[in-house]
Amino acid sequence: MASKEIITKIKNLLPEEARISDVAFEGANIVLYSKNKAFVLNSKELLGQIVNEIKKRVEIRPDESLLEPQEFTEKFIRENVPADAEIGDVWFDEKRSLVIIEAGKPGSVIGKEGETIQLIKTKTSWVPLIRRKPVIKSDLIRNIRLTLYKNSNFRRKFLQKIGEKIYNPWERTNKYWVRVSCLGGFREVGRSCVLLQTSNSQVMLDCGINVASDDSAFPQLEAPEFDPKRLDAVIVTHAHLDHCGFVPYLFKCGYEGPVYCSEPTRDVMTLLQLDYIDISEKENKKMLYTSKEVKDMVNHTICLNPNEVTDITPDVRITLLNAGHILGSSLAHLNIGNGYHNLLYTGDLKFAQTQTLEPAVSKFQRVETLIMEGTYGGAQNIQPGIEESEAFLVKIVKETVLRRGKVLIPVLGVGRAQEVMVMVEELVRKKEIPAVPVIVDGIVWDITAIYTTYPEYFNKNIRNLIFQEGHNPFLNTLFKQPVNQKERLKIMEEEGPCVILATSGMLTGGPSMFYFERMADNPRNSLIFVSYQGKGSLGRILQRGDKEITIDTQEGRRLLKVNLEVYTIEGLSGHSDRLQLMNFVKYMSPKPKKIIINHGEVSNCLDLASSIYKKFGIETTAPKNLEVVRIG
Repeated sequence: MASKEIITKIKNLLPEEARISDVAFEGANIVLYSKNKAFVLNSKELLGQIVNEIKKRVEIRPDESLLEPQEFTEKFIRENVPADAEIGDVWFDEKRSLVIIEAGKPGSVIGKEGETIQLIKTKTSWVPLIRRKPVIKSDLIRNIRLTLYKNSNFRRKFLQKIGEKIYNPWERTNKYWVRVSCLGGFREVGRSCVLLQTSNSQVMLDCGINVASDDSAFPQLEAPEFDPKRLDAVIVTHAHLDHCGFVPYLFKCGYEGPVYCSEPTRDVMTLLQLDYIDISEKENKKMLYTSKEVKDMVNHTICLNPNEVTDITPDVRITLLNAGHILGSSLAHLNIGNGYHNLLYTGDLKFAQTQTLEPAVSKFQRVETLIMEGTYGGAQNIQPGIEESEAFLVKIVKETVLRRGKVLIPVLGVGRAQEVMVMVEELVRKKEIPAVPVIVDGIVWDITAIYTTYPEYFNKNIRNLIFQEGHNPFLNTLFKQPVNQKERLKIMEEEGPCVILATSGMLTGGPSMFYFERMADNPRNSLIFVSYQGKGSLGRILQRGDKEITIDTQEGRRLLKVNLEVYTIEGLSGHSDRLQLMNFVKYMSPKPKKIIINHGEVSNCLDLASSIYKKFGIETTAPKNLEVVRIG
């Protein structure tokens, strides 16, 4: 149904006293602005009838002329919301009649049966939205929210434009087709990028950077089928740089469309991209983009809740579902051509419960094609269970502490760091390992602040710990954060043992390299890898057992003797191992007709593809970069 038809149909369903001043699109959603305050407050039943009739999400908000002044509204909110709500910032999205209230306890703002929310609506006319206040102070979250709400006029116009585009009329003829282009991350790990094309739309799934590579770092956007100005939408499954690091570059190239992702993904990927710019500047590397392009991306981002179904182009509808990999990570389910074809793109998935997250979803309404990661898809890639991994970590830490050494755990700032933090905190609390200081360095602390802002994304165990027992593991005084180089040097000079969690997880830069350089020659120390080590990274070199390595320092290249103990704990990975990947296909319902393997080294992708075909009889392929696969 075209946009004009929808608006006409809605207006025909409204009474004259509705006094509708505007009908606006917010992406796929429709917002009616009314000059009748009583109608806004008492239109729930009619709104339900309209939604049932047109089968679209519709909301009624007050016209700007009804809104009380912002100063009065904020004062009213602070005086009438209970003190235990712990209200923080109050933001006004004036062009959309929204007031955003940050609170430590959102339930206290809502009130019993929503009575406090209703009071705010009645007395101020503003429509309240509740956002959780970060437990750990986060300048990034504040800046993102400030950017969005200060650019209220731009956001309203942008969302209107997207909505009009989504509701453009289209017709599925017998010449309709669907295909995917492999632009990065096929038969390799890093720079994930898939271009989905139909005869009507173009949608990009992820756009990342391979941080461990110099010559194959970026997606192959030189492919003839790619044109940023013809791109309708970008979907980001999760906030690791190999999936999101190149998105701002699209805006540098002229892209002006939406970026769809979960709210935690938006916040974390913004932080990682800004950090990537900062590191590139410090290392005198070529700048791919600036903070301006990152800000452009934030302004163009549309956040979706888990399991929320929304149209993103006239013929593509998306649902994001839990992928179990990191906070806010998503499986992207795309309904294409109004049921013509259904595609599931996993991004990275974990088909098992972790310390912080539930396992990936495996039940869907329809799936014809599955694009699935194969990072640990080789027959030999069997990871130990969580109990075995935990016991191994306890053993290493105890032995290292006993000999007065230090433990360095290079971590990905997102995911592995928080998993290890929760595990170490619990082990100390249960007195299974000594209560030595745990140094949390690099971008980890900023990302952990974001984690604490979205506890609803955690698994049931952590949610219960936070909400019912009142214990947030991330706030334990066990964790220490050095804020400058002087404090880092002091940690190295002190004789006592400690555990250090520091980025980068592959020892390709960041504070983990600072600690490694100063710990490497001491046999009392230990190094533990808990995440994937990319091909060519220093982490991969150390895993294979090299005892002498050459590294670049500020003073130039130097030879470093490696005398510390080097361990790898595979069971803490956020990726599914071979058994979990096979089980995902086994328990997936319904079974796809075609499976495409990506995000894995050549042998792992080919081995997994062959094994799936032999066991399940499903057509499975592992294409190369720049190949195009027709799926419908």
